[in-house]
Amino acid sequence: MYHFTALVTLLAIAFYFFTAINVSRARTRTGVKVPAMSGHPDFERAFRIQMNTLEWMPIVLPALWLFAVYIGDAIAAGIGAVWIIGRVVYFIGYTKAAAKRGPGFAIQGIAAMALWAGALGAVVLRLV
Repeated sequence: MYHFTALVTLLAIAFYFFTAINVSRARTRTGVKVPAMSGHPDFERAFRIQMNTLEWMPIVLPALWLFAVYIGDAIAAGIGAVWIIGRVVYFIGYTKAAAKRGPGFAIQGIAAMALWAGALGAVVLRLV
């Protein structure tokens, strides 16, 4: 069973849901009306945090599950948790200023690449 990976998947989805709520709050706080996608820097940063998280989820979630299946549940979940931590650091930094998003982006990017590379390597090893 893949209980740890399932938990990390649910936490990643919960974090994405949190970013969606944050965008809605930013709209209200800054007066950016639907369907506008720009207008106030605070709103634009909140929106980009949400969209960047969404952009990374199709990369991370399949790699997370393939890593869990081919290598191990606990290790996959641990790396997945690091990805979520990176997203939180990204959120905190980017909320303050666009220039402060780098450390969180690096953490989550390294975690995502570790999941992808690990899954790819394990699949290739099974094929040869």
